Amino acid sequence: MADLIYDTSGTARCGWCGDDPLYRTYHDEEWGREKRGDDSLFELLSLEGFQAGLSWLTILRKRENFRQAFAGFSIERVAGFDEGDVQRLLGNAGIIRHRGKIEATIGNAAAALALSEGLSDFFWGFAPPPRSGRPSVLEDLPATTVGSVALSKELKRRGFGFVGPTTIYAFMQSAGMVDDHLEGCYVAAGSP
Repeated sequence: MADLIYDTSGTARCGWCGDDPLYRTYHDEEWGREKRGDDSLFELLSLEGFQAGLSWLTILRKRENFRQAFAGFSIERVAGFDEGDVQRLLGNAGIIRHRGKIEATIGNAAAALALSEGLSDFFWGFAPPPRSGRPSVLEDLPATTVGSVALSKELKRRGFGFVGPTTIYAFMQSAGMVDDHLEGCYVAAGSP
């Protein structure tokens, strides 16, 4: 995979997004951009958990199905799901039908409700300071960091599931807690 890829107009992007239009739009408009809001971050955390072992593009293609299946990722509504909902979700071909991930998402909603400060403030309390320079090649992007390990441990301590350090670092990238757009990427050039 190339570190940077160029479209027909010569615009450079991080090479991981390839040439799929959905993936490029996600790269251009969402990845690395600051995301706040409890339900919004719950959706992202849930989708990152479902992505474990799969391609993020697979999740993006199913994202609308996930939103419908999980009540728009309303934390309060998902926390109230029961075994009937688990069975309904296991029968939904539009999502990833993995019992452990489905149950973790429901359990994560309940754990999120227990956070006195709310999910958004909780997560952003773990955001590292901006780095002094941008990564120049994909190989410079870590799979985990000290911060993602610490956040993963704290989430697990609070009862969250499917929140390993690698999943959490991907979440931090997606939520804009870290900005890993490569040097030379047009999105990085427009970032402060």
